[in-house]
Amino acid sequence: MTRELAGRVALVTGAGRNIGRAIALDLAEGGAAVVVNARANRAEANAVAAEITAAGGRAVVALGDVTDTKAVGAMVATAVDTFGRLDILVNNAAIRRELPFAEMDFAAWRAVLDVCLDGAFHCARAALPALRDSGQGTIVNIGGLTGHSGAANRAHVVTAKAGLAGFTRALAHDLAPDGITVNLVAPGLIDTARDTARPHHRGGRRTLVGREGTPEEVAAAVRFLAGPRARYITGQTLHVNGGAYLPG
Repeated sequence: MTRELAGRVALVTGAGRNIGRAIALDLAEGGAAVVVNARANRAEANAVAAEITAAGGRAVVALGDVTDTKAVGAMVATAVDTFGRLDILVNNAAIRRELPFAEMDFAAWRAVLDVCLDGAFHCARAALPALRDSGQGTIVNIGGLTGHSGAANRAHVVTAKAGLAGFTRALAHDLAPDGITVNLVAPGLIDTARDTARPHHRGGRRTLVGREGTPEEVAAAVRFLAGPRARYITGQTLHVNGGAYLPG
């Protein structure tokens, strides 16, 4: 692989494990310096940063909750103060819970939207001045298959992920004059470590390729959209789901 991202700096939220970790590692392999964000688990974030530096890359940890505007501002400041710039924002932080709608109170609803959707807003707003200065800025939002297909027991998650798709298209219009591209990667049926049981919505889904995807396959899509060969791509959703969902 080339080091097509050399000289660039990326902030990846929710980068301590699974898809976020894979994204941080792949961007670093491409030559980017990476700000590794986790909400509170410093051990996980430190482990990812250590993997990057052990491979000859540059990384720094920035703990912070994406729902906290002060913490988000500090994350962006860490990128600029440490590496002098910020070129790539990956909004990956998310909560993916399952709960029947009849049992869902407003607090449960808001908890998911606060992280998935509002968190992306806070990060994009805080990063905007640095992305404008970049001249090659890009935002990649991480959505999900169910944001397009729907799913039972996931009204909050489906709404948040569908909102991210709309947010992506809106920002693509607003930020194009600043030379900033905005795209969404929508993973589906990815083999990740989970603290809870296998999601209920996966029971009836099958991929055309006959297997689940890996976090690294999602990361490859993000790396492409963040790179110099994707500067003519903006406002788009790239599905990484092995054919489990085929948009019309």
